[in-house]
Amino acid sequence: MSLNLEIELAGIRMDNPLMLASGILGICPSLIRRVAAAGAGAVVTKSIGLNAREGFPNPTVHIIKYYGLLNAMGLPNPGVDEVLKEFEGQKFSVPVIYSIYGSSPEEYSNVAKKLLKLNPVAFELNLSCPHVREVGSMVGQDPEMVYKVVNLVKSSVNVPVFAKLSPNVTDILEIASAAVKAGVDGIVAINTVKAMAIDVDLRKPLLGNIYGGLSGPAIKPIAIKIVYDLFENFKVPIVGVGGVCDWRDAVEFFLAGAWAIQIGSGILWRGVNIFGEVLNGLRRYMLENGFKCVEEMVGAGHR
Repeated sequence: MSLNLEIELAGIRMDNPLMLASGILGICPSLIRRVAAAGAGAVVTKSIGLNAREGFPNPTVHIIKYYGLLNAMGLPNPGVDEVLKEFEGQKFSVPVIYSIYGSSPEEYSNVAKKLLKLNPVAFELNLSCPHVREVGSMVGQDPEMVYKVVNLVKSSVNVPVFAKLSPNVTDILEIASAAVKAGVDGIVAINTVKAMAIDVDLRKPLLGNIYGGLSGPAIKPIAIKIVYDLFENFKVPIVGVGGVCDWRDAVEFFLAGAWAIQIGSGILWRGVNIFGEVLNGLRRYMLENGFKCVEEMVGAGHR
């Protein structure tokens, strides 16, 4: 039986459904090429803002044994104008989706319009950073603000727009509904879960920002539940992200309703070769279970 791992996600053709998640690696062409060579079907950049941002003081990352990664980077980036200088004229073998953030709908729109010079295949709106309130959680917790951001960016660009949502809200379906009403082309679920850790010897928080976002295996059940609920309630494509460390994790997301999968923290434990490993496992699962294409798996856990 022949297998078709190629997918079309809101008009974006991808050779396979595995994507690099935003935030786990930096913003530079060489990293994009390295991840593509390792087997990623698409790459999402680290979030880019209108102006340069240094991020939070160290320590910014704490590995929690067995089950997760705690980070509070603070959205460090060189600013959109510097990104344009570095990426102008660069060609890549996989689709590149630019993640953007802002403190207002106008900022999101301005960043997106500037990045159009790079011919992006899509934008991912970071509406959900849990540890930068003014440009993250404050935006993504307000349905009206989510609507305004999505609506303005959609009216400003001619490529697909995805909304990355936060689990740190009372009702994520209400937030998703606002994005869908504004015309979003897809939903990315989920971003990290607000969390913290305390050093019992020093008796103080381990992160420089006190709290941060938890990613990795510990949040996968939360992400699966949210993807499942989004699939039940909306028709837009869903990209699942949160705790994918092997092919079984990826299959679980497809069965819950995701069209594509993003891998982030898994790179910490498995290296960039995780993309090829998950892809090979996905192929074996499809052969053994009679799936001819990825689309046949999407939402199969609902039937």
